[in-house]
Amino acid sequence: MSSKAPQAGAAPIILVDDDRHIRLAAGQTLELADYQVLALERAEQVLPLIAPDWPGVIVTDISLPGISGLELMKQVQAVDPELPVILITGHGDISMAVSAIRDGAYDFIEKPFASDFLLDTVRRALDKRRLTLENRRLREELENQNVPGPRVLGETPQVQALRALCKTVAEAPADVLILAETGSGKDLLARYIHERSPRRAKNFVAINCGAVPENLIESELFGHEPGAFTDARSRRIGKFEHANGGTLFLDEIESMPMALQTRLLRVLEERAIERLGSNTLIPLDIRVIAAAKADLKQLAAQGRFREDLYYRLNVVRIDIPPLRERREDIPLLFQHFTLVASALYGREVLELSAQRMHRLMMYDWPGNVRELRNLAERYVLLGESCTFDFDNRPITENGSGGSSLPEQVEQFERMLIRTELSRHGGSIKDTLEALGVPRKTLYDKMKKYGLDKNDYKS
Repeated sequence: MSSKAPQAGAAPIILVDDDRHIRLAAGQTLELADYQVLALERAEQVLPLIAPDWPGVIVTDISLPGISGLELMKQVQAVDPELPVILITGHGDISMAVSAIRDGAYDFIEKPFASDFLLDTVRRALDKRRLTLENRRLREELENQNVPGPRVLGETPQVQALRALCKTVAEAPADVLILAETGSGKDLLARYIHERSPRRAKNFVAINCGAVPENLIESELFGHEPGAFTDARSRRIGKFEHANGGTLFLDEIESMPMALQTRLLRVLEERAIERLGSNTLIPLDIRVIAAAKADLKQLAAQGRFREDLYYRLNVVRIDIPPLRERREDIPLLFQHFTLVASALYGREVLELSAQRMHRLMMYDWPGNVRELRNLAERYVLLGESCTFDFDNRPITENGSGGSSLPEQVEQFERMLIRTELSRHGGSIKDTLEALGVPRKTLYDKMKKYGLDKNDYKS
């Protein structure tokens, strides 16, 4: 077998065969393809080398001295049922290999086999392994959060700054004003702050000020006593009181009637309420998070929102960037939403092609993250038949986002290289083949965009 040292980050392959010539030939074939190969003579040597998160593939002969390849497969499945095992079979072992595939083997290769067939089978098995581990990592990350609740996903500088600000705000008692376009995740961000605050054990209470009829919103917020108005037959606890000790989230606060804004200002100043029909003050210990999709300062200048209320709410202002301004987060978000939809609907997650990811990246997303989430669910349900059209307009017709053409080209180029590096676990060779560029070109582009293959190792 070749003595060439494998590339750093090369995909690991364990090759088990008691035939020295097959070990040498197959091992050399795999090494020349930049895989990290460990060739073993006996199956008993394998188990100490693997773990549930081992990123490689096992290629083993069925007929071995001691533990057979089939018994090895069963022992490997006990460690990780999703670790691919490729069986090497003699002519008389084919029916046995077919039965083994039903029992969980990834595939089998019949002797004598061509080098290209071995490489293709291993490549497909590694692709599956990478996807399995990535899906597992995301699920574990969701399950192992230190605190419950939603997550703010993204790797762009805007999202990293957003998370840092939310962490600082969460630990303080200050009221918060969130400004963002429709579908950007205002409710999620409010919950994110609450679940990371000392108030997490108390109620998070949300009300959409634009969805409650004007004649009912005062009762919804402050509650009422019996007889306070027609049909008020019993006491009602309002949202403020229900949120006592916790967080009250007022969404679309720009829709709140002007008269009610005056009363809200008083509550924010005094931290106490009176139910409708009552003269008794009820002290409050709450944090108020308000959200708007319009510029409240501009509305105040137009006389459509109380200026003093705006300044009272604007203790800490958090702006959520629209999705079109953080396009590099789209692959991560799409993958996350497909995993959630896959678990919800019991459907397999189909890998998205680079061409289709390009269409996602070039779309302007007027519906922001909500629109992307809906598309991800539709993709899981419909698979390849999902059209990726919005309002009968192909995604590729949009996507300028105010950027120049060279900026858009660089943005897509960086996203595409990142996607392929991630897809291939940091393997330069596989990324070169997927992108169809010379090695030097790829290294130059990676240096230009600050990409390191070690960040994408499986």
